[in-house]
Amino acid sequence: MPLRKFKPTTPGRRGAILQTSDDITRDKPKKSLLKPLKKRAGRNNKGRITVRHRGGGHKRRLRVIDFKRDKVAVPGEVFSIEYDPNRSARIALIKYSDGDWRYILAPVGLKVGDKITAGDQAEIRPGNALPLGSIPSGTLVHNVELKVGRGGQIVRGAGTSAQVMAKEGDYTLLKLPSGEMRQVFSRCTATVGQIGAVDHKNVKLGKAGRKRNMGWRPQVRGVVMSPADHPHGGGEGKSPIGMPSPKTPWGKPTLGYRTRRNKKSDRFIVKRRYER
Repeated sequence: MPLRKFKPTTPGRRGAILQTSDDITRDKPKKSLLKPLKKRAGRNNKGRITVRHRGGGHKRRLRVIDFKRDKVAVPGEVFSIEYDPNRSARIALIKYSDGDWRYILAPVGLKVGDKITAGDQAEIRPGNALPLGSIPSGTLVHNVELKVGRGGQIVRGAGTSAQVMAKEGDYTLLKLPSGEMRQVFSRCTATVGQIGAVDHKNVKLGKAGRKRNMGWRPQVRGVVMSPADHPHGGGEGKSPIGMPSPKTPWGKPTLGYRTRRNKKSDRFIVKRRYER
């Protein structure tokens, strides 16, 4: 997907680099696949802020995406490629032969009129979903399940893909976009291909207002706060962060501090995404 620059008619336009909409073939979403999306502004079910600097933004409606790909052996046809405000990737509207409609993540190379299917006997081509045990080594996949039947949980962002490296016993070795090498149960489903909107990582919003439209609020630096509000605050004039390391607003180390506590799945990770 190509990028678009603008004439520098304003300071915001001067620095903006955005994706074109040439790949989008339909403006209005399928009404039966829409749900209301309540704004939470970074708050959990108790009303407490768990993610800072969120709030406001443009009104959105949730597109119901088929992450499970459980229409086994039912052929479908790509009806349209659409924009989804809730994710970085494009989505494809699929019309199945039994009359059902569903949205899926649109991989690179998927076009209107293409045929897709899911199941053990599906061909190895973009958009088809198969168990990892049926996908040959070297293939790029996305929307990978971690538990059978739960639906894809990883490799769902624009331009991302995982590579099938090897198979051993009941598990398949995957190389994830982060560089991590991980074993996944071979009966878990994955979709063939790399997710589209590859140039998403090169987008420059150009102005603060566009970030606000996306639901992000301003972030204040810790060094300009008072000592009561942040560990980096205080001092006469501009002062450095100090030793031994940067801190979060609650005093915990950051900048390389490991926060992973899921010991149950450690045995599936063959190689970490960072060097020890």
